[in-house]
Amino acid sequence: MPAAPGAAELTTRTRELLAAHSPATTDRDAFLQARFDAGLAWVHYPEGLGGLGAPRALQAVVDAELTAAGAPDNDPRRIGIGLGMAAPTVLAYGTEEQKRRFLRPLWLGEEVWCQLFSEPGAGSDLAALGTRAVRDGDGWIVNGQKVWTSGAHQARWAILIARTDPDQPKHRGITYFVCDMSDPGVEVRPLRQITGEAEFNEVFLTDVRIPDAHRLGEVGDGWRVAQTTLMNERVSIGGARIPREGGMIGLVADTWRQRPELRTHDLHQRLLTLWVEAEVARLTGERLRQQLVAGHPGPEGSGMKLQFARLNQEISGLEVELLGTEGLLYEDWTMRRPELVDFTGRDAGYRYLRAKGNSIEGGTSEVLLNIVAERVLGLPSEPRTDKDVAWKDLAR
Repeated sequence: MPAAPGAAELTTRTRELLAAHSPATTDRDAFLQARFDAGLAWVHYPEGLGGLGAPRALQAVVDAELTAAGAPDNDPRRIGIGLGMAAPTVLAYGTEEQKRRFLRPLWLGEEVWCQLFSEPGAGSDLAALGTRAVRDGDGWIVNGQKVWTSGAHQARWAILIARTDPDQPKHRGITYFVCDMSDPGVEVRPLRQITGEAEFNEVFLTDVRIPDAHRLGEVGDGWRVAQTTLMNERVSIGGARIPREGGMIGLVADTWRQRPELRTHDLHQRLLTLWVEAEVARLTGERLRQQLVAGHPGPEGSGMKLQFARLNQEISGLEVELLGTEGLLYEDWTMRRPELVDFTGRDAGYRYLRAKGNSIEGGTSEVLLNIVAERVLGLPSEPRTDKDVAWKDLAR
């Protein structure tokens, strides 16, 4: 097996791509396709799937060359669920046919993905889900309801977990599928949020047929497959790479510098504390990404996501207080179904309201605290009386 390319070789390959497909004269889609085929999409993926089997950390080498040349990107915020959750799960558990079918259009942004996990009847206990998948010949018939589904109104595909054996305890008897969102049995309804927008949805599944060829992992092993998705989700939410004083803390710091009439001693002390905590979180995120180079994400991502939620809520609250009466204004309550969440491009009122969802999405803070306690700190698990009880016998 040939050795994985190093930084020098990746630099050479990137420059060869730019020479053959100049961003100044090449159509955006054509450039992205050429980049994927050259193995420079996600360099740590295997050859033929947009990568070169290189160390994950060397993606930064490629990205720096492309950014300097003004090359287009694949609009990662719009396809974040596909990139951060679906792709690593397909890579880990998909067949070769599934990998070749789904990963290229996913990375190119030709097909948007969403996540059909949460349910109104399960709350924070995801393993208690009740959506059923019943075997029917060479496929499965799925019925149920999912909720808090970001981007479902735009998605072509969804990652879905459903119960295939109600006689098993709740963490077993779950199977993981790829669901076609264009199936006539899929109904997407908007959920209007406190911001006035509806980036979330509820999804009703009525006799949706999923071919067995769209199953990821073994039948009944869906909970284990879902852990790959969830660990990557928490890293993608809480561990995004930002520059020093980037993100929401940078907005508040800029206001502080530009508006001296708003300053008070108390606000100054709070800003200093949150600035330091935001910098600690940023550096911790860098360390976590370096750990990811050596393997799969672990429970540490849950800690990062916890910190992300708390800081966003505290920083946005400070910003509203700093602005005084201006902070009470809100730009627009029009009902919209946005393509992405834009914290830094909106006003303080939006940031304050939208940050309330950060402690719910991607796993509630209460659930993540349990994960950190048990899997990071090694504390005893909470007693679980339902652990070995068949799902069908659980009180609901």
